[in-house]
Amino acid sequence: MPTRETIIPKGMENIYEKFHYSPGVKVGNLLYIAGQVGRDENLRVVEGTEAQFVQAFENVKRVLTAASATFEDVVEMVTYHTDMRDLQLFMKVKDRYFTKTYPTWTGIGTPALAMPGLLVEIKCTAILPD
Repeated sequence: MPTRETIIPKGMENIYEKFHYSPGVKVGNLLYIAGQVGRDENLRVVEGTEAQFVQAFENVKRVLTAASATFEDVVEMVTYHTDMRDLQLFMKVKDRYFTKTYPTWTGIGTPALAMPGLLVEIKCTAILPD
């Protein structure tokens, strides 16, 4: 059985301690990234739609970086949106992070996320470089 490694980037320790989940889990050469949302290190929801989308992607980036990976290593992305009318703006922000190699992507509309005010949650799976 492959070794399981918990990935907790600096500044995300409070997620692990307060909510009891791992921002990322590495198993073999796979990295599973828990849904990342638009909140800062103090768990405050970021104001503004675009700013919140950027923060969610920056949080994904932090987990990828802590596991020595990049957005090019992401093979699957699932996103949850509280307002599908924001999808075009979300895609513009997404394209700042995925510039060459695109993952599979499933976008799902949902009435609410884990905290009031959250607009999107981004969950990813990456294959890590050898």
